[in-house]
Amino acid sequence: MLGGETIADTIEARLVWEHPYYPQWYVPRAALTHVELHEVGSRESKTFGSGQMFDIVAGSARADAAATIWADHPDLVRLDFAAMDHWFEEDEEVFVHPRDPYKRIEILPSSRHIRVEVDGVTVADTHHPTLLVETGLPPRWYLPPIDIRLDLLVSTDTSTACPYKGVAHYWSVVSGDTTHPDLAWGYPTTTRESDPVAGLICFYDEKVDVFVDDVRQDHPQTRFA
Repeated sequence: MLGGETIADTIEARLVWEHPYYPQWYVPRAALTHVELHEVGSRESKTFGSGQMFDIVAGSARADAAATIWADHPDLVRLDFAAMDHWFEEDEEVFVHPRDPYKRIEILPSSRHIRVEVDGVTVADTHHPTLLVETGLPPRWYLPPIDIRLDLLVSTDTSTACPYKGVAHYWSVVSGDTTHPDLAWGYPTTTRESDPVAGLICFYDEKVDVFVDDVRQDHPQTRFA
């Protein structure tokens, strides 16, 4: 949707991996309705070759250079995900980017003893964690706020969005005279599939010391380290 109009509605969309991380939807050109395409230039891709870029006009709304049609695939249109107002898969709104069918999230309640330290100070200690396992990422422990030293957490303006979980808000952790920025996050509300972690708080295992059943865990090596 753009400018209050449904500009594409199709059961023939294609999932296209432009890079290894997540896919992009391409829609048939014939599926575009209530929209005008105004050519604004060309672009080149090592993967897709030559293409033309278009502004998208839907009523009074305009998305600059938000459509691409590759010369080798003239019947498909790439619509820039962020430039659109809304995307839906069936009747469920999708955020950030299309969900990858080869990746999944599993959420499990647990009774393991989880303790989190920052600079040797215990900031969380619980026997009621929730384990979230997401393809391609280390397991994450989401903890109930009642078992966290909330007096050491300072809310920040940082937020990130995930198509599988929703919009996350962040906290810094204050340890003595040191503030560790954006060390923890949580989802006040989540997408349907991640509802069990709504309202819980998770710490970056890469940057804190996590003890599971009193055994200190290795720091995972990820891009968040």
